[in-house]
Amino acid sequence: MAGPAPKKINVNGCEVEVLRQGSGVPLLFLHGAGGLQGWAPFLEKLSTKFDVIAPSHPGFGRSDTPEWLDHLSDLAFFYCDFLEQLGLTDIHLIGHSMGGWLSAELAVMGTGRFQTLTVVSAAGLRVVGVPMGDIFMWSAEERARKMVFDKAEGERRANEKLSPEEADIALKNTFTSSKLCWSPRFHNPALEKRLHRIRIPTMIMWGEHDPVFPAPEYPNAWHTAIKGSELRLFPNCAHSPQSEKLDDFIAGIYSITEGSER
Repeated sequence: MAGPAPKKINVNGCEVEVLRQGSGVPLLFLHGAGGLQGWAPFLEKLSTKFDVIAPSHPGFGRSDTPEWLDHLSDLAFFYCDFLEQLGLTDIHLIGHSMGGWLSAELAVMGTGRFQTLTVVSAAGLRVVGVPMGDIFMWSAEERARKMVFDKAEGERRANEKLSPEEADIALKNTFTSSKLCWSPRFHNPALEKRLHRIRIPTMIMWGEHDPVFPAPEYPNAWHTAIKGSELRLFPNCAHSPQSEKLDDFIAGIYSITEGSER
């Protein structure tokens, strides 16, 4: 899907590539460890109702890799500056996987800029006794097969040939995500005790067959920690409800955003 032309935004000397389309209330999407996979169909659908803003994080895609980027919290503070520079308020915030963790860290900060929070198959918490899938130990082909429920689609992804530029970006994304999430693996031990600070309407979306953060234990941990949150589990879905269950995902976003306006 072609989508909007990418633009570069310089925030305190760090240039990030941003896709933006639509009008109305701003909706910020924060991608996971695999990077922003272009202008996906779910972004296109959301842009018919919202001003959709989808950046590639520092260290990912065609964005700069700054020297100061050491921890996921560095990304959270970067986005505080990013939102301030763009003058964005009343934002609907959505984060997938590592981006879900990042979104929660931002919401915990209580900047007052967010209307709603949606975390999708999120990293950030550890459930004792329920191992995460270790994407750093999987080959690229194994990861492609595991990340979607549909076996035919998994095979297609596993056999997809990348251009030299795409291969370089994939390697860059892997390097940065491992730097940010290697130890401790994909979680912040202090996050769970801080999630009570999230007092905006929150939606938790998860695939019942997520191979990375298994259901129901991981989504239940988020649901328990964020009081008043809504949990939606999707059958026949692995790690990416926004693509595997597009219509149900969009319905969930419309539900929480419309509810916040009442």
